[in-house]
Amino acid sequence: MNRLQWILDLGPPMARAPRVCRPEAFALFHSALTEIDSNDGLLRGAMGMAKQVIPESSLAETANRLAEIAECVASRVSNPSPPALLAHLHAVLFEEEQFYGNFEDYYSPDNSLLPVVLASRRGIPITLALVYKLVAEPLGLTVEGINAPGHFLARIHAGDDTLLVDPFFHGQMLSQEEAYDRIGQVTGRPVVQADVLLQPASHVQWLSRMLANLQNIFASRQDAESLAAMSELHSLLEDAY
Repeated sequence: MNRLQWILDLGPPMARAPRVCRPEAFALFHSALTEIDSNDGLLRGAMGMAKQVIPESSLAETANRLAEIAECVASRVSNPSPPALLAHLHAVLFEEEQFYGNFEDYYSPDNSLLPVVLASRRGIPITLALVYKLVAEPLGLTVEGINAPGHFLARIHAGDDTLLVDPFFHGQMLSQEEAYDRIGQVTGRPVVQADVLLQPASHVQWLSRMLANLQNIFASRQDAESLAAMSELHSLLEDAY
């Protein structure tokens, strides 16, 4: 990466210096805050976390990989109607690329790191939903993250249809009742059906939950340095919003 691209990746100057984080990771995460409601802001936030753990990870390479998948979907569609786009999106992501949940090593931090998830095609619900959103929306579809307790789903708007999708379970499409059942299945607790359980996540909430997941993982592993770094990014997000 040349110096100009590096500067563009970092975005505007930081208001404060990091105490624990790698400067490049902190700066990349900070650059997300001025455009947090955009997909680029969401991507930069996720990549700031990843860069803390994987210093060599590249925003440009990750964005290019997401664009490649979206272009693969678009190339299959002769009539770009929402139902056709949705069908080909699921065929590419879940049948050909085979993105789905990492059942064998659920609590690995790798499952929360976007470039690793793109390479391994395995992740936890919130990161797989992020891949889903960042591939689907350039195609003209609208995707919301669903901030369910103990789980994370996607809601996709395809023309007149609004569907709940579980990227963790191979992109299964769920009715609202099935979504409640899935939450109960994942959490192991009875679920009282209520709309509040299927509310969309703002981008701030999305990044906050990703950071909280990493904080919990690093705390359980007694990785004090990584825990402190994720806590610093979380404080930066909370101070801004």
